[in-house]
Amino acid sequence: MATGTNLRTYYEGTWHEGDLPVMKAGDHGSWLGTTVFDGARMAHGLVPDLAAHLARVNRSAEALMITPTVSTDDMIEIVREGLAAYPKGTPVYIRPMYWALEGGDLGIVPKAGETGFCISLEEIPLAAPDASTTLTRTRFRRPTLDCAVTDAKAGCLYPNNARMLAEARSKGFGNALVADAMGNVAETASANVFMVKDGEVFTPIANGTFLAGITRARHIKNLRADGTKVHEAVLSFEDFADADEVFLSGNMMKVTPVSAFDDRQYEIGPVTRRAYELYWDWAASEPL
Repeated sequence: MATGTNLRTYYEGTWHEGDLPVMKAGDHGSWLGTTVFDGARMAHGLVPDLAAHLARVNRSAEALMITPTVSTDDMIEIVREGLAAYPKGTPVYIRPMYWALEGGDLGIVPKAGETGFCISLEEIPLAAPDASTTLTRTRFRRPTLDCAVTDAKAGCLYPNNARMLAEARSKGFGNALVADAMGNVAETASANVFMVKDGEVFTPIANGTFLAGITRARHIKNLRADGTKVHEAVLSFEDFADADEVFLSGNMMKVTPVSAFDDRQYEIGPVTRRAYELYWDWAASEPL
């Protein structure tokens, strides 16, 4: 299912117009969920951290025992060729994907070297800087590495995220603030999370239960270079209820302000706005 419009699909060496069917019923990825993906973005004519996102999809494939078949450099060239078909200024979501084609041992373990690959491009607008969301708690938690492939951006992890999000929406909120197995805040159902207290920034420390995102790392680096103290720490729901500002970090929208966590209300504060400004200032300084 496409989220955006004006789709283009790269498959078997060629760019195709539209949302091209690429998986078969017998593919291992179809019936056992061995799929990985990543997301980069073109916005304001910029494609920030493209190489980092494309490199991560190869690492995700390896974590799920799928053989990656396209180098980061080759993917960069393929993506740039695909993006050239869009008018200047078009906001595009970039999604490279791998899936296992055949099973080996008992049909369950992916067979080495039998890998499908495609790239999907979709036109998806970037949200306005003041487009906020709201958070609530969820009874569902992030899994640990010993029981799920939490070190990969894997499709099989997302049904759990979906039920977090569905629960939050059923309660009238936009997203869920999610705990790890120990009850500490990990992230939200769809993005990493930051909070601000007394002018200092805090984000949950990466502990293997969630992907510490590429955009998350970029915000940490940008804010520290700007003179803001940023802490990666063990954080509780009570810490977030006591925060001055909260914002989400993800590739899709880069910075999403949070206006409420349950009955706690927040303003879109100066640190949140500064994180957004710093990100796009940095992106504009990077070579295309």
